Amino acid sequence: MKIGTMLTYSGNIKEIEKDVIDMESAGLDIVWVAEAYSFDSVSQLGYLAAVTKTVEIGTEILPVYSRTPSLIGMTAAGLDFISEGRFHLGIGASGPQVIEGFHGVPYSAPLGRTREVIDICRMMWKRERVVYNGKYYTLPLPSDQGTGLGKALKLINHPVRENIPIWVASIGMKNVEMTAEIANGWMPIFFIPEKANEIWGESLKAGKAKRDPALGELMTSAGSLVAIAEGDEAIRIRQFARSQAALYVGGMGAVGQNFYNELATRYGYGDAAKTIQELYLSGKKAEAEAAVPEEFLERTTICGPKSYVKERLAAYKEAGVTHLQIYPVPLGDQTKPKLIEMLKDLA
Repeated sequence: MKIGTMLTYSGNIKEIEKDVIDMESAGLDIVWVAEAYSFDSVSQLGYLAAVTKTVEIGTEILPVYSRTPSLIGMTAAGLDFISEGRFHLGIGASGPQVIEGFHGVPYSAPLGRTREVIDICRMMWKRERVVYNGKYYTLPLPSDQGTGLGKALKLINHPVRENIPIWVASIGMKNVEMTAEIANGWMPIFFIPEKANEIWGESLKAGKAKRDPALGELMTSAGSLVAIAEGDEAIRIRQFARSQAALYVGGMGAVGQNFYNELATRYGYGDAAKTIQELYLSGKKAEAEAAVPEEFLERTTICGPKSYVKERLAAYKEAGVTHLQIYPVPLGDQTKPKLIEMLKDLA
């Protein structure tokens, strides 16, 4: 497995620049930059492309609603150029609270829009004239919807690659099926290796049955907070994941429109998921964090002695994970680069 990490959207890219360079030297394979209603990930990846040499870079994720398909394609080609072919395009639908609240765009047809965005990006990278008659995007714009002066154009520049890897962040059944059919990679969250086949197996199978062999095998990026620690120390570190679990399961969406809450329910934590959401949405964030089951934290993190961590890495690999995404927590005389070296050895 390759080893990757994601930089938080609330962090300062300049302050963690040295961390990224040091992790690159230790063998980090890919670094992802998140985007919510924060600084955009594109400018930060441009910065990282300039200060790194070998580590791959990617968006996790660009919402398909906040940019036109053509702009997404142009941006990906530009980042791939300045990074000399190291860029990965991670896209996703985000959620209605962010898309309608922050961007003012209707949250409609996430699957159909994602599919058409991918089509248009790949057309652009091949330097084909962008002529597309989709259900959600039509290029050029029909004359009855504008001035009638739209022209079919192709990208002026010659991209470094016409097959920039496209990853889709998806956890819904139909969305995962579409991802397995047309994307290069899949980005699930709160991944429990032992439950992956039960939850997503049928969707992955259905999507792969329609997959173009030219795309190659579907890559999967999944992981969690990682610490090599003994006994009670491992349990203590695991608690750091409580706030994120409560935020996503409880606060990332309204009642009936929270995809992460639905996933926790599918995993078998329905009662806890309901409680977490009720507490979080009523402003009781500390109580919501406390309601996250210890078993859920244990199964969605990798915290323990080397032997335990090695077993967990094997479980991720057995579940089809090709890119282990880590949130490294170094302890004692460990550093993030050292922890990455240890993980690569254990994997």
